[in-house]
Amino acid sequence: MPLLATEAIVLHAFDYLESSRIIRLLTREAGVQSALARGARKSRGRYGTALDLFAEGSAQLYVKPNRELHNLASFEISRTRGELAEDIGRFTAASTIAELALRFAGEADNPQLYDTIADVLDRIARSAPERTIEDGLAGCWRVVSVLGFTPELSSCALCHTPLRDSDDSTFSHSSGGIVCPACSKLAPGGRRIPSAARAAIRHWLEGDDSVHLIDAEARSHQRLLREFLGAHLADDRPLRAFAVWEHERWSAA
Repeated sequence: MPLLATEAIVLHAFDYLESSRIIRLLTREAGVQSALARGARKSRGRYGTALDLFAEGSAQLYVKPNRELHNLASFEISRTRGELAEDIGRFTAASTIAELALRFAGEADNPQLYDTIADVLDRIARSAPERTIEDGLAGCWRVVSVLGFTPELSSCALCHTPLRDSDDSTFSHSSGGIVCPACSKLAPGGRRIPSAARAAIRHWLEGDDSVHLIDAEARSHQRLLREFLGAHLADDRPLRAFAVWEHERWSAA
């Protein structure tokens, strides 16, 4: 079996039989991969904390051609991101990022996506409890953009007429962004959003996480993001981690 050596982030893990675990990894060279960690439950000496959720390091996989499950040979950890487990808001935001990667990244190499998700997880790990929703939103929009679905925020997504930043606008999920008043009649189901909401999304896409939201604004942004994902990335399976992150509140904004 060929050996794949790659940087990797643990996005999901579950027990397998009596002594092993199956882990889902985002890798720099091969996208999302599943691997069997033999004996991981019997003794932590072999892998230590390397198989903890959101851990990152250098993985070696014995790749089985034309198979979905490979064998994990080793995992040398470089960071644990233990802070994500210390706060439920951080954990649910990070789990949502992991869910987007697992669902939509595929198996192709995408170094930009890998670097983006690593940076997003680091930012969420540093997030204050009252900031986890904003940092989660910022991270989700950055991931969506790297996946190729950056929303149009400056001009009409249909006729390309420039729109003033100070104007409220209609956000059409099916059209891929904001639409002008004339085109909004051709894009049913659009959602009116204030100019401040459009500015917030633009800041997040640029990597600026300084946006502050009250709880009602945060909920509106989560709903808008969910609807956008449903229009462009959903595969008819529910985004369970996103649902938990969207509907629960553990700290007031």
